[in-house]
Amino acid sequence: MTFIDATSQSTVIRESDALQFDALVAPLRGKCIAVLGYGNQGRAHAQNLRDSGLEVIIGGRPIEHGGSARVQAERDGFASMDYAQACARADLVIVALPDQAQPSAWVRWIEPSLRAGTVVGFVHGFAIRFGFIEPLEALDLGIVLLAPKGPGATVRARFVAGQGIPALLAVARENKANAARATAVAWGAGIGCTRSGLLETTFAAEAESDLFGEQAVLCGGMLGLVEAAFDMAVAAGYPPEVAYIECCHELKQVADLLYARGPDGMRRTISDTAEFGAFVAAKSLVDDALKSKLSALLADVRSGAFAARFMLDHANGHPEFTAWRARASAHPIEGASARVRALMPWLAKDGAAS
Repeated sequence: MTFIDATSQSTVIRESDALQFDALVAPLRGKCIAVLGYGNQGRAHAQNLRDSGLEVIIGGRPIEHGGSARVQAERDGFASMDYAQACARADLVIVALPDQAQPSAWVRWIEPSLRAGTVVGFVHGFAIRFGFIEPLEALDLGIVLLAPKGPGATVRARFVAGQGIPALLAVARENKANAARATAVAWGAGIGCTRSGLLETTFAAEAESDLFGEQAVLCGGMLGLVEAAFDMAVAAGYPPEVAYIECCHELKQVADLLYARGPDGMRRTISDTAEFGAFVAAKSLVDDALKSKLSALLADVRSGAFAARFMLDHANGHPEFTAWRARASAHPIEGASARVRALMPWLAKDGAAS
């Protein structure tokens, strides 16, 4: 796969007086869109595209072979069919399957069923960037990426509210009709993301930065720091519930400020004591050793080593993943978490809604 070079600053495409919704979504009017996978992202994309007046069908495994998502899709009013049937009908195929499931589905059902000139869209660049899917040149496929920067529930909720969240857009390959980029933009408009903005990038930049951000901060870094601080506080004699509240529960309140106001806005909202302590701690924690570890994480992602390890563990039945999950679930923080969350029963409802 030849990747289009990244630019130093992303082009932003958003609805305006000059770029109105009807013009942006026009390339998909009268076309058939097949969404493969009806999970977190797939369901939101399908519903938003339908509400934008576009034709959407759902592709999945045969219902008798475990295609339970298709049952939900049909309850939501969509026509559902096997992957191959959906791909054969579609002008735009949206691959919204889990990363580890995409390569086998591509070889077995998707690629053999595509018509020449079809635009194939991915919601994450993983399989293309790391070579687990290598589309045949002879099929004249357009290969594009439209990655909303938020979970499917947020994509749907913002759309319903008349808003949208930003998304990353990339074109790895144009088709002969030169329709791939315009189709990707129309897809972004159809799910509401041009209300906020589409940022043009590359498959490589999206996939690498996504994995690095998840590992360094959003998931790995955050959970690792929370558990280490919790362990330290409990070892120092503080009650587990107090340690949990201070090291984990209150994280959302500060993260919400960071999300809405940015770093400087967050610092100006917290107390002077907290802000002063933040500067002290950052200077202590973010040293050359931490920067070296972050550099190693990024190198692991960019080299493809992480992707290869993840897919090999999947192919072997998830032994490493399963062991890690079991150890994490047995951590003492889970008991403190349950006791603290029991004090706030509304959290169960909020969690279910998200």
